[in-house]
Amino acid sequence: MFCLQPISSSAAKQAGFPGEVHETPGGGVVLSKLDDLINWARSNSLWPLTFATSCCGIEMMAVASAKYDFSRFGFEVARASPRQADVIIIAGTIVNKMAPVLKRLYDQMADPKYVIAMGACAISGGPFFYNTYSVIKGADHIIPVDVYIAGCPPRPEALLHALITLQEKIKKGYTREQIRQGSNS
Repeated sequence: MFCLQPISSSAAKQAGFPGEVHETPGGGVVLSKLDDLINWARSNSLWPLTFATSCCGIEMMAVASAKYDFSRFGFEVARASPRQADVIIIAGTIVNKMAPVLKRLYDQMADPKYVIAMGACAISGGPFFYNTYSVIKGADHIIPVDVYIAGCPPRPEALLHALITLQEKIKKGYTREQIRQGSNS
């Protein structure tokens, strides 16, 4: 058990804070498990690294706009450096020339790290795979993918849904393998 002080019970409930609040005369005391606190903090501060190569990138950019505003859910800090990112969003076609760059970016991310493949091209090479020799048949041929978002291109709501689902699974303490198994079933 882990103990923090002071916090009000209404603030803890509103934030979805894990644990129980015990009211005392000087303020509340929260009792929780350290793993629950770490998972809660990790899930509410997913910082994406964007890897947009084509039209899915436009839909991904729309998620950051005022209409969809993904900062409401804790994804607001899109990072330009892989060393500061938790999740990489691959949006678009991956060609042979880009594959080593994608692998290097993934390797530079700190653990735990998550990968989202957004759109038909990132999942399977899309319509371009059959007409050219240079297109990779999906990002999972280069790096392990945790979440797949179907569509050509998928709507911004689909990316938001994927991010929120990933966030909930991290909050529950799922491992990357459990997250991947859940996205395939």
